[in-house]
Amino acid sequence: MQTTLKSELILDGVGLHTGRPARLRLRPAPAGHGIVFQRVDVAGAGVKLPAIWNHVEISPLNTRLRVGDTIVSTIEHLMAALSGCGVHNVLIEIDGPEVPIMDGSSAEFVRGILGVGVSRQGNPLRAIKLLDEVRVSQGDAWASLRPATSLQIDFEIEFPDAAIGHQAKTLNMANGSFVHTLCDSRTFCRNSDVEDMRKRGLALGGTLENAVVVDGADVLTPGGLRHPDEAVRHKMLDALGDLYTAGAPILGRYTGHKAGHNLTNALLRALFDNTAAWRWVDCTPQIAARLPGHGVSAADMVAVA
Repeated sequence: MQTTLKSELILDGVGLHTGRPARLRLRPAPAGHGIVFQRVDVAGAGVKLPAIWNHVEISPLNTRLRVGDTIVSTIEHLMAALSGCGVHNVLIEIDGPEVPIMDGSSAEFVRGILGVGVSRQGNPLRAIKLLDEVRVSQGDAWASLRPATSLQIDFEIEFPDAAIGHQAKTLNMANGSFVHTLCDSRTFCRNSDVEDMRKRGLALGGTLENAVVVDGADVLTPGGLRHPDEAVRHKMLDALGDLYTAGAPILGRYTGHKAGHNLTNALLRALFDNTAAWRWVDCTPQIAARLPGHGVSAADMVAVA
């Protein structure tokens, strides 16, 4: 069945790159609505931006939607929370161009969503089932989707900083794995990149409280890491959010090797260009039980930072 929020949810914060305060108002939406952002700070009734792959434009540091001249950026952590909590229909009103970064993870979004609760709508849910492998690459980075009975994410990263180094992780996203294992993993960056980003007008809202900053073998963020492999976990979180711009849950195995937002969007574009590689399936109770947000409740957040 499709789902929406039981009641309205309001969240406030600042944008990671713009440094601008923003308020999110997540409103329940009817079946078939999908995930839609609405800029309430622009002229008229506000521009609506469906969170769909073909509205995503190239932006290496985040996932950005564009409709005409209107953008909403850094949607990936909220999208991951909606996917991981099994929310299919919601209207997200926002009064600025960037989703708040919160603590750099999806935890506060998840906590808010599970706090207001998720309501079943009675309408059938469809999923995208992989029939054949689709793969894209850029240099030594690549990403692929191939057939599987549930959404699985397999990710590998490698950075010269010893605090990150080589990390790899594989997860079946069923049974609340996102909430239990990934949702509190924060965005990360190298200290050497921070000054360069700020010179380019980026990371203006970034602090040691909303990102893990590393310098060689040192973690500069107070309190250190939440997980020894927090970096690869966050890349998996990003991938889940970016994959949700497919417009429906995916039944397939995603593999990312040094991949980022652009490659995941390119992968979705390649998938939908290849109609022989996938098909729609109705979600029976057995299939629904394998989706990321099935059966998740507020109690699942108790052990999460």
